[in-house]
Amino acid sequence: MSATVGIVFVSHSSQLAAGAVALAGQMAPSVRLLPAGGTDDDGIGTSFGKVMTAVGEADQGAGVVVVSDLGSALLTAETVLDLLPDDERARVRVVDGPFVEGGVAAAVAAETGADLEGVAAAVEGARAAWGGAEAAEAPPAEAAAPQPAEGGTRGEAGYVREVLVRNPQGLHARPAAEFVKLANTFPVKVTVNGKDAKSLLGVMSLGLTAGATATIASSDDDGEAAVDALVEIIEGGFGEV
Repeated sequence: MSATVGIVFVSHSSQLAAGAVALAGQMAPSVRLLPAGGTDDDGIGTSFGKVMTAVGEADQGAGVVVVSDLGSALLTAETVLDLLPDDERARVRVVDGPFVEGGVAAAVAAETGADLEGVAAAVEGARAAWGGAEAAEAPPAEAAAPQPAEGGTRGEAGYVREVLVRNPQGLHARPAAEFVKLANTFPVKVTVNGKDAKSLLGVMSLGLTAGATATIASSDDDGEAAVDALVEIIEGGFGEV
């Protein structure tokens, strides 16, 4: 198996950094996640030495993405980056994005096999993940009624299926991560209630609780397999029912 991109969490608090690693690790167990929190004596602040060590240990060959909680933590990470040898610097991205949300999104992206640029983009994309929904792939009101197609419907918007969320806690972090990982195994574009099905934070922002209806859709000609697989994993209750 090829190496995954590592993630370093730089925080002013050693406990906060460790907590972010623990949270992300629940959704990305195969990714190298390292905390670099607090000063050298675990006080409030940042440590150049801790960040430098964590960056070196997190790199398994695919590179490292560094996320930070506050401005001076970002400066510490950027200082480390500046002082790395050229070959190591080329494999590190220090990204200014939401600490928890961005770090979790990065970890899930790495878990799905995204490259260094893709994992860094996941951190940056976390800023907009809680914004308005993307244009849903639902048929416009004036469109002709879609025709049945293998359990779903196919119309101008493509292949669409609806499924009831069955697990008691809804699409909370762990099942949402499983859903996104599965979506990322398909090369087609898929949406859930208008959000990108490959975006963890986008899916979580929908607030799909038990009993809610999820509309899975793909406008790609060969998107049916992806839609059907995502419907199936929701119907299965993620092992919680």
